[in-house]
Amino acid sequence: MLILIGYAVVIGSVFGGFALEGGHLAALLQPIELLMIGGAACGSFFVGNNGKAIKATLKTLPTLFKGSKYTKTLYMELMTLQFELLSKVRKEGLMSIEGDIEQPEESAIFSKYPNVLSDHHVIEFMTDYLRLMVSGNMDAFQIENLMDNEIDTHHAEGEVPVHVVAKLGDAMPAFGIVAAVMGVVHTMASVGLPPAELGLLIADALVGTFLGILLAYGFIGPLSTLMEQKLHESSKVFQCVKVTLLASLNGYAPALAVEFGRKVLFSTERPSFAELEEHIKQSKSK
Repeated sequence: MLILIGYAVVIGSVFGGFALEGGHLAALLQPIELLMIGGAACGSFFVGNNGKAIKATLKTLPTLFKGSKYTKTLYMELMTLQFELLSKVRKEGLMSIEGDIEQPEESAIFSKYPNVLSDHHVIEFMTDYLRLMVSGNMDAFQIENLMDNEIDTHHAEGEVPVHVVAKLGDAMPAFGIVAAVMGVVHTMASVGLPPAELGLLIADALVGTFLGILLAYGFIGPLSTLMEQKLHESSKVFQCVKVTLLASLNGYAPALAVEFGRKVLFSTERPSFAELEEHIKQSKSK
C-alpha cells in the first residue's frame, strides 16, 4: 500500500506541477519513447542476469507490496516456542525433543505457534541446529561459526534481487538518453518541415530523457531500497534464534536464553520483558 501511495505522490507532484506551470500533459504521452526505454530495460535485465537471479527477482518483487510479516506478534511466538522447547530439554533431556524437531508439523509444541510454523526457512534453521545439539558432537563455538556462515549465505542470496533492481534503476537514465537521441535523429532527418513541427519533434525527443530519469529515481530505485530493508528484517529472525540457542548451549536457563534473543531484535518489533513474560505465562496455561 505504501508503494502505491508513494507512486501516486510522485506522479501527482511531477505531472501536477507540470500542468500548473501551463504545460500540456498530452505532450508527455509518448508511447514510442516508453516502448524503447521499457524494451531496452527488459532486454538488459535478461542479458545481465542468470536464471537464478531472474527467478529470485521476479519472486521478490510481489512481496514488496505486502506488509512485513516480522511483527512483534511473530517474535513473541518465536521466543515462546523456543522457551517451551528449551524448558522441555532442561526437564527431560535433549533426546526428549527429537520427535518434535524431526517432524515439527506434527509436533504438539510447534503446532501451537502457526505463524512460526508457516515459515519453513525459520523452522528449518531452528530444527537443524537443535538436531546438532541433540547429537552432542559439536561445541558452542563450532555451532556459532556454522550459524554465522548460514546467515551470511542467506543474506548473500537475498542481496541478489537488490543488486539486480538497483542496477536496472541506474540504467534507466541512459536508456532515456538513447530514446531522446533517437528522437533527435528523427528530427534532424525531418529538417524540411516547418519550424513549429520541428519544435514538436524536439519536445517529443526530450520526453525520453525525462521518462528515463523519472522511472529511475521515482519508481525503480526506491524498490531496491525497500528490498534491502526487507532483507535486513528477514535476517534478524535468524539472529534471534541463533543467540537464544547458543545461550542455552552455554548453560543459561530457558528464561535467560530467550532474553538474549529478545535483546537482538529491532526496537520497533522487540517486545518488552513484561510483554514476553506474560505471553509465555499464557502459553503455559493452554
